Amino acid sequence: MSELPVAPFDRVIRKAGAERVSESAAVALRDIMEALAYEIAKEAIEFAKHAGRKTVTKDDVKLAARHIMRLFGYAI
Repeated sequence: MSELPVAPFDRVIRKAGAERVSESAAVALRDIMEALAYEIAKEAIEFAKHAGRKTVTKDDVKLAARHIMRLFGYAI
């Protein structure tokens, strides 16, 4: 079961320029983004542990996002 609602992803696709969005398209984007967020979170946890902390910080998340996105060939 997914943690996130579908409606915000429908709105994202519409803001990107789509006139119409199927339910399955919004669900697919939600599922992909949720999986990506999970991977970023796991990486952020590892960065926090490496720094000797139990608390994940904003900087851990940003660093993890950059690391994960580089694996996909994107620079952020």
